[in-house]
Amino acid sequence: MPPLLVASKLDPAGYGMANYLIERYALHRIDHDLEVYSSGTVDLLVVEQETLTLDWLDGKFSPEYYVFLSRHRSESRIPTLTCHTTGNFSDSNEMGGKPRELAYAYPSLQKHYMQTLWNERSRIPDYQLVIEATHHGPTSLAKPAFFVEIGSSEKQWGDKDAIATVCDVVINTIKNLKKYSKVGIGLGGTHYPSKFTELLVGSDFAIASVASKHSLSYVNRQMLDQMISKSIEDVRYVFMDWKGLGKEKDRLNDIVNDSGLEVIKL
Repeated sequence: MPPLLVASKLDPAGYGMANYLIERYALHRIDHDLEVYSSGTVDLLVVEQETLTLDWLDGKFSPEYYVFLSRHRSESRIPTLTCHTTGNFSDSNEMGGKPRELAYAYPSLQKHYMQTLWNERSRIPDYQLVIEATHHGPTSLAKPAFFVEIGSSEKQWGDKDAIATVCDVVINTIKNLKKYSKVGIGLGGTHYPSKFTELLVGSDFAIASVASKHSLSYVNRQMLDQMISKSIEDVRYVFMDWKGLGKEKDRLNDIVNDSGLEVIKL
């Protein structure tokens, strides 16, 4: 089955991207119960609820993977294009999904998207390009969940240049997806982990889940095992933002050293 793009009518950036895709790539409606469109290469679902809560999708679809088209909100209001995997490291699920559950990650998909977006950065020169640490729902889907986002305020959500660039990069990524064998998980850094973004863009490494410094206290051996097992590509490395581990550094170092993964300190 082709990948499924998902957008919400409650989300101005996501809905704007959906409309662009329908018009630019000649998607036609194929389902009259649900609002589903297709080009043959990719399917698009438009819903009337927030994308964070769509753990029911497996009951209707079985795509290769899910790509959620979304707004990004930040108090900084800095123009930013982001992407990330989903999951909850803590006991909280205020933003959808289940507590202490990670969604499946597709590291090559995220890497190829970020590299392709980076190559198109001249189209959106005012935007920062960064990945985000793993957060929010949905977490229980059987296939990988990947969010691509436009932010960080209402002004950017309706920016036609940003919408066109992100959508074109998504389609390019889907059509030309490369697979990468050097896959790791990320520990440390801020919610916008610049070292991991640089690693994706400038090396041959790909990254599955990322736990920022705000989530590190919840990363025990069981959660580390979930970060490894919830990647559809074999994880052989752990990337540690050494200065961004804070007071959890020694504890996490002991856990990681017992994991069998190769440690790469950044």
